[in-house]
Amino acid sequence: MSKFSTLVQNYTDKNLVLRIVIGVIVGATVGFLAQKGYMLSLVGLFGTLGKLFVGALKAAAPILVFILIASSILTNNFNNAKGIRKVIMLYLIGTFLAAVVGVIASFMFPTILVLDVSNEVTRAAPKTVVEVLENLLFNIVDNPISALANANYIGILAWGTGFGIALRFCTNETKNLFVDLADAITMIVRFIIQLAPFGIMGLVATSVYSTGGQALMGYGRLLLVLVGAMVFLALIVNPIIAFIFLKKNPYPLVFTCLKESGLTAFFTRSSAANIPVNLNLCRKLKLDEELYPISIPLGATINMGGAAVVISILTLAAAHTLGITPTFGTALLLSLVAAVSACGASGVAGGSLMLIPLASSLFNISNDIAMQVVAIGFIIGVIQDSVETGINSSTDVLFTAIASESREIDSL
Repeated sequence: MSKFSTLVQNYTDKNLVLRIVIGVIVGATVGFLAQKGYMLSLVGLFGTLGKLFVGALKAAAPILVFILIASSILTNNFNNAKGIRKVIMLYLIGTFLAAVVGVIASFMFPTILVLDVSNEVTRAAPKTVVEVLENLLFNIVDNPISALANANYIGILAWGTGFGIALRFCTNETKNLFVDLADAITMIVRFIIQLAPFGIMGLVATSVYSTGGQALMGYGRLLLVLVGAMVFLALIVNPIIAFIFLKKNPYPLVFTCLKESGLTAFFTRSSAANIPVNLNLCRKLKLDEELYPISIPLGATINMGGAAVVISILTLAAAHTLGITPTFGTALLLSLVAAVSACGASGVAGGSLMLIPLASSLFNISNDIAMQVVAIGFIIGVIQDSVETGINSSTDVLFTAIASESREIDSL
């Protein structure tokens, strides 16, 4: 093995979170030193790395959204077990309510980010929900090639959903093709994310050089809002859902799911990797054996409450930064779009972040600005992604338990 290959392997073997933390520290240090007149040329170099990282995200995001959503709809089987419809209903209700929690948190604690808007073309923000819906309809019927080329994420979402539904009864070879395409684009995005520490280092360095500590303070506030909203979702909203269906104190079940599923998912940061843990917990809870072998893998794909919170809050942070004040109607529509988008966010590290441009398009926020917000998401993702995954994965077991136990109650 060559020295270069050994170097690359040593780099990729290191924990990504640790590498991102180091990137943030190095970038902040260089930014502060540059403010004092040192390392000015290094800030320029780091800035280029940040722009390359954002550019790579912009290039990959449109095709990623299309392939993942089409593949998810095409390959998932939704009718193989009794009670699966109730689980799917719970997944969708939970994800939508999570998006609503994110929207409410954003209105209660609006966050302003430090973004580069020097090249931003002034756009009129939608004034009413009717105007938003009109734009939505025209974006939906956009040419699919044009939608991909111009990052029209509403059109991409519509065409991806349409392809998935239209091909539900296609041959296995075609389904395998979409699975392979999803794996391929996922691999490309994972490669880009492996370079995230360098891109984040550059973004932090230029932000700190330009604004001092203001940028880092904005990141901290945003992180507090995100984590606070997800904790509220886990400890208030989900228990209310459980109580409505089970008619008993939900907290023993909620805390069991958080302790035995959420804790491991917090550290693995992967809903897919946590599937064996969740299956074992379902066996331990003596849930319906016809139900959980299907509902748990399905939940790792479409039950994305934490992702819906992230999409809502980061989208509205971008809107607040640009001086856009959403109406109640547009905020409700954002909740719906965030929930639908979150269902396609699985399979990729930082998948929820990659769908922020789709939600941002509701407010005429350009792809350039949206991708800067995605990059900020990676900066705070050291904590945000862990909490998000813990919420997502533990809720898979919680909703499966609700569906299983409520079926027993209904049969009495």
